[in-house]
Formats: sequence, structure tokens, C-alpha cells
Amino acid sequence: MGKLIGGILLVVGTSIGAGILALPAAVATSGFLTSSIVLFFIWALMTFNALLLLEVNLWLPENSNMISMARSTLGIWGQLVAWLSYLLLLYALLAAYISGGADVLHGLLHLVGVRHHMPWLYAVVFTGILGYVVYLGTRSIDYVNRLLMLFKLASFAILVGLVLDRVKLPHLQEGTPHYILASLMLMVTSFGFATILPSLRSYFHSDVKKLRIVVLVGSFIPLVCYILWDMAILGSLPVDGVHGLKHTYASGHVTSVLMIHIARFIHNSWVTDLSRIFTSICVATSFLGVAMSLSDFFADGLRTAKVGWGGALVYSCTFIPPLVLVIFTPGLFVHALGYAGTFCLILLALLPTLMVLRGRYSKHLNVAEGAYQVMGGKSALIVSLVVTVVLLIIGLYDEVLWIFH
Repeated sequence: MGKLIGGILLVVGTSIGAGILALPAAVATSGFLTSSIVLFFIWALMTFNALLLLEVNLWLPENSNMISMARSTLGIWGQLVAWLSYLLLLYALLAAYISGGADVLHGLLHLVGVRHHMPWLYAVVFTGILGYVVYLGTRSIDYVNRLLMLFKLASFAILVGLVLDRVKLPHLQEGTPHYILASLMLMVTSFGFATILPSLRSYFHSDVKKLRIVVLVGSFIPLVCYILWDMAILGSLPVDGVHGLKHTYASGHVTSVLMIHIARFIHNSWVTDLSRIFTSICVATSFLGVAMSLSDFFADGLRTAKVGWGGALVYSCTFIPPLVLVIFTPGLFVHALGYAGTFCLILLALLPTLMVLRGRYSKHLNVAEGAYQVMGGKSALIVSLVVTVVLLIIGLYDEVLWIFH
């Protein structure tokens, strides 16, 4: 039971990360009701595809990651797409979390009197500490994540409870629904937990029953938390103005600026302290899950063990590129999360659907007795494929507009 709870918390920790901090600011103009409805449908799509990814992974031996899965089902072109989209997604996420972590670390040190402005040093320290936990392996990540999640969920519950007392109902009724299109990719990224499933499959020794519970329960908890967090922040903070959510989102430093605005509008020392604890742990737990997934991905793709020179290669490939990106591109947090949404759709929605369609109905890879198969049949796969393509078109269009803005 402890291991099952640990698996659920790994999914929750990977999902409820830096993205939750930017979410209220991103959906502020579209409003609470619209964003809650869209969040539910995004959750359903990403959870369905997470189960599809699990189905494909179970066709192959343990320790098989996205490279092996794509190669076995879609051939060389699928393998190339998997390599590209996986690297772009997880590097974008790690860069966002390192950027957010450095921002939080800077804010915490500022409170205790350390005034030096050295973003690169904060990024290096944050990556070094949590990178060492990842180096120690999945069991260490699980135990550290359990401890962090205990404080994270407790601080979240208390924080939301205190902030909800300041919620004004008219604020929750505001918003223009069509503005939700601009925040779709961030919502998708907020449910990008499926990258850790190949690692969890090995950790649980292919126990399908427990893995399904981990996916379903672990993904539903973030959905509830996102809606409660949006209700608390959108209902208590203004949208417009110098200290509003629009300004927060545009600042490039959502983590620290949001904490400042919460403290400004809600005069409660508990709220201020809990918001700092919550934002710090959010970034840390997301970093651990994504870094674990990326290191396992490199071990699979490079066909090497994570020990000795092979381990040095794997961990260098995992941490150095996003760290360098953050050092030379400060304030990357929000933009990195936005770009990650597009890669997340390709890797965790488009590819799983295509892999299952090819594996089930062309290559018949699911012929083993008692093989796990996601409910819904071919019609559910086609619906998932169409919805994913539509979201991709919207996301790419929005990114093109931002580039040429």
C-alpha cells in the first residue's frame, strides 16, 4: 500500500508542479467557469492517452521507454518523432522548472537577507541538489517525493482554505470564454504526467491493476486541486491593474510575483508563508518526476545503464542542456511551459493513439492472453485523434501569433 500511495504521489507531484502557479494567471481573462470545464475535458483526454501509453508499454519488456515503443509500433519515422518530441518536451519542462526553481530560491534567500542577484548560481544550486536525488534512483525519488508531497498537500489545503475565505462570487462570474484558447497548451502541460509511466511500470513490476489505480487516482487529484486553486486565486485577486493576474502572467516571473500579490491582497502571515512553501515544493516535485523520466529515456535510447561512464553520459544529457538554456535565457518559465504543451500533445496524446491503432489493428501486438486493453475500441481512438489534432492546430496557431507579435 505504501508503494501504491508513493506511485500515486509521483503522478500527483509530476502534474501539480510549476504549471499550477501559472494557471490562474493564464486563465484569468477567460474566467473560472470556462476554465474549469475545459480543464475537465483536457484531463479526460490526457488520462485516456496515458492509459493507451501504458497499454503499449505493457506489450514490451520492462525498462522499455518511448523510443522502443515507437520503434516497435510505428517504425523508424515513429522513433524519430518520439526522439524529437520527447527531448523538446522534457527539456522545455526541465528548463521551466529550473527557471521557476531559481526564481523561488532567489525569493527565499532574499527574505533571509541574501541580496545578490545571480540567477545562474540559483539555477545551478537548484539543479545540483535535486539532480543528486535523481542520480540516487527511483526509490530515492519516491521517498523524497512522498515527504515533499506531505508538506505540499498540507500547505495547499491550508492555503486554499485561508484564501477561499476572501473569494468574491462576482469575480468568479467574470471572463470572456474565447480567451481560453490562449491557455490550452498550459492546461495540457498541467496533465503531462504520462512521461513517468514507463519508469513506474518497471517500479511496479508490470502490476496492471496497481498501475491503473496510479494513473486514474493520481491524475484526478490534480484536476480537483487545479479547480480549487483557480477558484481561490481568481475569486480573490483582481484580473487587471498593476497588481493583477494579467500583469503577473506577463512578468516572466510568475512564481515570485504571484506570491507577492497574494501577500499584498490577503493580509495574513500564514498565507504568505504557506504560499512560499507551496510554490517551492511545486517546482521541486515536478523537477524530480520529469528528470527521472528523461534519464530513463536516455538510458533506453542510448542503450546504456545509468552507472559508470554510461551514467555520466545519461545525466549529462539530462541536466546540462536545460540548465545552459536557463542561464542564457532568464525569465523562461511561462514561455517554456507554453511550448511544452505542443510537444506534450504530440508525445502523450498523438503518438499513444497512433501506436495503439497500429499495434492493435495492424501488427496485433496485443495478442497475449490477458493483455491489458483500454476500453472504447477504435471509435474512442479516432475521437481522441481528432481532438488532439484540433488542439495541436490551435496551439501552433497561438505560438505563431506570439512569435510574430
